[in-house]
Amino acid sequence: MNAPLPWLAPYRDTPVVGEVLVPGSKSQTNRALILAALGDRPSVLTRPLRSRDTTLMADALVALGATIDRDGMVWTITPAALDHTAAATVDCGLAGTVMRFVPAVAALTSADVTFDGDEHARVRPMATTISALRGLGVAIDDEGRGSLPFVVHGSGTVAGGPLEIDASSSSQFVSALLLAGARFDKGLELQHVGAALPSMPHIEMTVNELRKRGVEVDDSQPDRWVVAPGPIAALDDEIEPDLSNAGVFIAAALVTGGSIRIRNWPEQTDQAGDAWRTIVEAFGARAVRDGADLVFTAGPTLNGVELDLHDVGELTPVVAAMAALADGPSRLTGVAHLRGHETDRLAALVTEINRLGGDAEELEDGIAIRPRPLHAETFKTYDDHRMAHAAVVLGLRVEGLLVENVVTTVKTYPNFAPVWERLITT
Repeated sequence: MNAPLPWLAPYRDTPVVGEVLVPGSKSQTNRALILAALGDRPSVLTRPLRSRDTTLMADALVALGATIDRDGMVWTITPAALDHTAAATVDCGLAGTVMRFVPAVAALTSADVTFDGDEHARVRPMATTISALRGLGVAIDDEGRGSLPFVVHGSGTVAGGPLEIDASSSSQFVSALLLAGARFDKGLELQHVGAALPSMPHIEMTVNELRKRGVEVDDSQPDRWVVAPGPIAALDDEIEPDLSNAGVFIAAALVTGGSIRIRNWPEQTDQAGDAWRTIVEAFGARAVRDGADLVFTAGPTLNGVELDLHDVGELTPVVAAMAALADGPSRLTGVAHLRGHETDRLAALVTEINRLGGDAEELEDGIAIRPRPLHAETFKTYDDHRMAHAAVVLGLRVEGLLVENVVTTVKTYPNFAPVWERLITT
């Protein structure tokens, strides 16, 4: 099949002013799906995200025995019995939550479950998942790769108990074990023993989702979580808007000197994307609550920034695009772990910004960006939805910029391109 032609990113020489309701949170949707599939009775999710990543997650759980009735904005999940023995195959695509969360669920079945995914998924770090499950007595055949593809040989039970892991390359390794821990015979006593954990808000989200379903989790000690064994209560829940995906629209307002209203921004949330409220202040903009919404308004200039994005690394590509259009130099640090995301995001951002005539430099744990006049080129996305978001932000101020494979945004945002076009061209 031929690759799609590059997409002409909409250009804007006047302020973007508008409002957006972003789809549901991928992180919350996929955690809720896992816990519903392990629950004690059926659960109903309202407004879940329907995207490639969440479809892959739902399909994976169905392959393991769950039933998911996807009726528009309401999904009903009937838990998996987990006692079937039929071999299954899980397509992970490029979804870290699928390749890292689902193997622990597969270990609770009595089946051989094969995990594989897109070509680039085979180079994403998976050794921690494999070694952690082996440490809990789970048999896994990966032919020594420490990556996809591999086979989980489920025995119908996981003993659980004490376990040490190094999750410094991804918080998903911690979340994966916590989500299934209550179903282990002895629960789970998990200790992280490596360098600082990235993306802590995602672990906090996992713990909160467990507690909402009656699971006892002790996280009173740093880098240590104790999950008590027991049932996971069913929960009918409504998924929040994805605040990370709101970032590209916030950036549109800031780089054009405009204003954007993000509808239904939660007053209290554990989403990493909530950090946009403070990030915009560093750029000289402001965020003001108006009823259920949050309104982001550009300042008189777009300042250069110095930001430690360690806890919210997924926001880095859009922040970097804004920095490339700012009035002064920027340093984005604390994000060395982005080298193991859908692509090596640090190398990719530096390469693509410089391809447009910019001046970006890769640091040990981040990126330094010195703004320069940019020119049109084809911005490569590396099949990474966040890189596509960075590209369209740059396209607002770089007339004629082409985006390679903008359709990769379906990973977390269905119909992103037409939504973006309507906002920018209206």
